Amino acid sequence: MSNFGIPGLVPQLELELSEGMAKVESLLFSHIQGNYPLVEETSRHLLAAGGKRLRPLLTLLASHYGDKNRFGVIESAVVCELTHVATLYHDDVMDEATLRRGVESANMRWGNSVAILTGDYLFAKVSALLADIGPEAVRLQASTFERLVIGQIMETQGPRSGEDPLEHYLQVVADKTGSLIAASARFGAMVSGAPLEIKETLTLFGEKIGIAFQLADDIIDIDSESQQSGKTPGTDLREGIPTLVTLNVMRSTNGADRELIKLLGAPIKDEATVKQVLQELRNHRALADSREQLQQVARDARLALGPLPVSDATGALFSLCDAIVDRTA
Repeated sequence: MSNFGIPGLVPQLELELSEGMAKVESLLFSHIQGNYPLVEETSRHLLAAGGKRLRPLLTLLASHYGDKNRFGVIESAVVCELTHVATLYHDDVMDEATLRRGVESANMRWGNSVAILTGDYLFAKVSALLADIGPEAVRLQASTFERLVIGQIMETQGPRSGEDPLEHYLQVVADKTGSLIAASARFGAMVSGAPLEIKETLTLFGEKIGIAFQLADDIIDIDSESQQSGKTPGTDLREGIPTLVTLNVMRSTNGADRELIKLLGAPIKDEATVKQVLQELRNHRALADSREQLQQVARDARLALGPLPVSDATGALFSLCDAIVDRTA
């Protein structure tokens, strides 16, 4: 397994990605520097806490279909990660989260107003980078940001009367998670000068793999032990957030699920009840159904890669599909 969690990476590609990611990390931290110490401190807070850096990694991989050394590749990778981190500041305020990436959330440490404004500051820094990359990059970011906002509003509003809650949820995931991961792949292809067909192919792949990434997280939240995943199982249950597994349970017409469905309809604050519900979900058919749905999205992502030329980068993208699915094993 490589440093990036992608099995079977060719050594030369791994070296090039490592060098690229080092440049991304350097620009991430230098670009958020400003004249006001508190803003710099709050902005560094979640960046320094780490994260998977999937989005910039995908940007770098996609750049291998053109000239990976062109100006704008590193910058657009930073755009994608800073956009992601900025949304986390806002999400934590909306969710009243206490922890993020294993550290105290910004809203808990500095209050909601500072957390929101920190997200806004990061969006401003993103805009400065985009202005240097060019108008096409600005348009891509604008359309992506529109989807991010619509996805958040859809999630907040919930499904409309008569709408299938699972279909609604999958659209939210596509907008909130898939759109930015799709944009990350498109940025790499676009800025490196890759052909149009490859740019479109990578965009479609990015959306599919982004959806798979979130669905895998949903399964991990139910089925993993905290020492395996680094997360506390049942976080979504405690917050009453509908996810793939719980929505599959909600579709059940089995009378034996009536009490479980009732519990899943609201946040579960009692820890004993959380443990009980987790155990029931781990033994429920809905978990197996969720795994199969994830596998199908991963298959769709692999199929989307069909038009790409045979190369080390293409092999890495196929392996990325496996790595995301295997996270739930």
